[in-house]
Amino acid sequence: MPPIKVMIVDDSAVVRQVLAATLDEDAGIEVIATAQDPIFALEKMQKTWPDVIVLDVEMPRMDGVTFLRKIMASRPTPVVICSTLTERGSETAMQVLAAGAVAIVTKPKAALKQFLQDSAHELTQAIKAASRANPQRLGPARSLNPSAAATAPTPAPKLSADAILAAAAPNAPMVQTTETIVTIGTSTGGTQALEAVLTALPRLCPGLVVVQHMPEKFTAAFAQRLNSLCQIEVKEAVHGDRVMPGRALIAPGGKHMLLKRNGAQYGVDIVDGPPVSRHRPSVDVLFRSAARAAGRNAVGIIMTGMGDDGARGMKEMHDAGAWTVAQDEDSCVVYGMPKEAVKLGAVDKVLPLRLIPEAILGRGR
Repeated sequence: MPPIKVMIVDDSAVVRQVLAATLDEDAGIEVIATAQDPIFALEKMQKTWPDVIVLDVEMPRMDGVTFLRKIMASRPTPVVICSTLTERGSETAMQVLAAGAVAIVTKPKAALKQFLQDSAHELTQAIKAASRANPQRLGPARSLNPSAAATAPTPAPKLSADAILAAAAPNAPMVQTTETIVTIGTSTGGTQALEAVLTALPRLCPGLVVVQHMPEKFTAAFAQRLNSLCQIEVKEAVHGDRVMPGRALIAPGGKHMLLKRNGAQYGVDIVDGPPVSRHRPSVDVLFRSAARAAGRNAVGIIMTGMGDDGARGMKEMHDAGAWTVAQDEDSCVVYGMPKEAVKLGAVDKVLPLRLIPEAILGRGR
């Protein structure tokens, strides 16, 4: 395979130099150009178009958000944001995700050179994931209902959900209830996909618990943004939150979220622990907990994302009697997580993104 052609757009000469040197050490990546601002970048891109753009946000002449929107409107290209501004989990971070950024890597204001060198694995993995994105699915979220209002990958060892909780015993008894719990797991491209799905749901819908791979401090702003767009309530989960119809709980970045059952009611536990399937929060952890706590009362949905987090957990949900759905390849930004779940025989139904809200409502009635 030819190397991934990368352009770095950052107003700091130090960042451009260190990033280029760091990325060039990976044989699978070739830095074809650097630019100090988007205007210079656009000029260089007319000669050679990159496969992936590594983009700062706060720059002179044109900010990164404006540049990102311009690129997505004219020629959608995978973009990895690498910026200090996004570290605050501010509205700016939500703007770049909503505009179509594939991933965000935060950089500190101090000890920048050392950070970039230490984060080489995170950066290269983000770029490689971005390079696999489907260009036709990049860009702003598309509403599925016209009337409707990334944790850094950690190198090996790759732990399973056993690090957080044990699997359910085979054939464990599970009382069926009338309440359906919907669990959703997603990663690369998931911010736009979740927006499309959740904004299409009416106020009366099953309770949802969601893991979106996203760094710590970002999930609260992400949940707030979704809450402002949706008819349902969307919030970052806190320990002990109840899962209720018309509410979606988003797992906080840097923590695992587990579904728990207390009599006829469901809630969530928010726990510390090591990354599972190289992620925290992990979809595998959520899905395993749903298999244990809800069994056939649950729906499992796995959507766009790089890697295999969630595939084994979905197989456990499937074997416990849950109904399981995977987003189809054509509508995914990255067809990684759903593909792995299908390969394991964990999926009952493969659906395009536009039909997932209908599936949630149909199963919840």
